[in-house]
Amino acid sequence: MAIIGRAAEHRLMGDARFSRRLLFTAGSGVLGVAVLSACSDSSSPSGGTTSPPAGGTTTAPPSGAAPSGSAGPGAWKRVDLSFVSAYLLIRGSEAAIVDLGVPGSADAIGKGLTAAGSGFSAVRHVVLTHKHDDHAGGLGDVQPQATGAKFYTGEADVSSIQSAQPLTPLKDGDEVFGLQVIGTPGHTAGHIAIFDPSTGTLVAGDALRTTTDGLVGPDPQYSEDMTTAAGSIKKLAALDVRTILPGHGAPISSNAAAALKRLAATG
Repeated sequence: MAIIGRAAEHRLMGDARFSRRLLFTAGSGVLGVAVLSACSDSSSPSGGTTSPPAGGTTTAPPSGAAPSGSAGPGAWKRVDLSFVSAYLLIRGSEAAIVDLGVPGSADAIGKGLTAAGSGFSAVRHVVLTHKHDDHAGGLGDVQPQATGAKFYTGEADVSSIQSAQPLTPLKDGDEVFGLQVIGTPGHTAGHIAIFDPSTGTLVAGDALRTTTDGLVGPDPQYSEDMTTAAGSIKKLAALDVRTILPGHGAPISSNAAAALKRLAATG
């Protein structure tokens, strides 16, 4: 697991949650997995989050399933781990995971994969956005199950994460599973975000959060360099973003680009 503890950050976020989810029980609490999609930036007030319709999950993945291993569109799923999230991308018969939550989250992530019609045996890529143990803590539990996966994190954070197998360092401009790696230092020196250009989906890690105040940057209390973090937000605002999947808080799939540009302008 990651060697940097963040017990003080292990609290429930005061954000808007999905009102209904496909729910399952795992570990110490009830967890949810929601199918996400890139939506138009004109369907709800700026900065708003998307709640699924009555009956369970939202299901509107891009049309045309991609062949296994291709860089085409796929369906993103959120595994809600109470105060933090892991995100799953299913493409054909293969899967990728971005972030692993705290130690003990593997069971919930596995159930999320099962609910999405996949499993740990299909996982080929696991990306950690940064070294903090609310995002990398599940590594020790997931590695023995995702035996066909390669594990990655930002170059500057590699040495701070304890791993049973070598971690592949990533830097700005790299590509994994058809996903673009965006260097977003500030919260940590090696922080990265993941951008899916096929759907406009940004998996932001802790570079962005959603709270009752809307879209905000990383928590200064746990960040190494807020000036650099502000520059990373400006960098993200230049992307063609349609959906934001933050490490903490509810996803934004309406007016995401506008919300991100406003946040960048305040920095």
